[in-house]
Amino acid sequence: MARCTPVARLSVLQDNSSFGSKFIGGKRMKSESSVVKPAFNTKMSTRVSAIASTTPVYSDGENGMFVDTEAMYAASSFPIKPEDLITRTKEWLIRNHVINGFNSADFSDDFKFVAPVVGPLAKDDFIKAVAGFDLKVGIPDLNPQYYDFRVDPFEPNRVWYTSRTVGTHTGVLAGAIQPTGTVIESPPQTLSATYNEEGLIKKITVGYVMDREIGNTGGMGAVFGILYAVGAGLPFPEAQPFKPSFRYKLFQTLGKARAFFDK
Repeated sequence: MARCTPVARLSVLQDNSSFGSKFIGGKRMKSESSVVKPAFNTKMSTRVSAIASTTPVYSDGENGMFVDTEAMYAASSFPIKPEDLITRTKEWLIRNHVINGFNSADFSDDFKFVAPVVGPLAKDDFIKAVAGFDLKVGIPDLNPQYYDFRVDPFEPNRVWYTSRTVGTHTGVLAGAIQPTGTVIESPPQTLSATYNEEGLIKKITVGYVMDREIGNTGGMGAVFGILYAVGAGLPFPEAQPFKPSFRYKLFQTLGKARAFFDK
């Protein structure tokens, strides 16, 4: 059986060349409360409806579109309060940064790891994928620069936060990539941790880039972006900067041609 090298492990880790998430349309749930409904025709995802314990509340009246997060937090039935979830998430991140690893005791049995391209990975698969891979060996001053922690009012068991990872490639990375001295600047990325009622993490998401024009990682987040920044991008499209497909470019060309002839 072939030995799994640190670089090989990267193939099951994070990437971010795609954006956003799929929206599954569903009928808007009717509330028996006096919740203000938006004037526009908003459809609530059936998946979100199934896991959220609060109904939308808007702060700007009859034609509202601005969510009243505090009101939704107050109405939530999730037993762990938003401020406690944020504290729990920060403590978990500190532990992982110090020991450079993940403790399976932090995760529920149904845990999964999801990135824009990689995953979902179950708990055991995720733990095995990251075991023995230490970014700080190659980037001793690696700093994820976490900020903007907030609980999702629609999913009151989920903490969202942002990262702008920076560091200097002064050591051997992934056991083979010699130091380049590159100062790595990642774009802002959205991450999240979702908890069950026992306070165990049942899902983490990473690497969803918010602005691919920022930084020097080719618009990519997490490990794939770091490797690209030091000149060691992995040899498949998902680990390379976004390039429009032929069909997309053709679509744009046809749209421009139509606009020209419609003048």
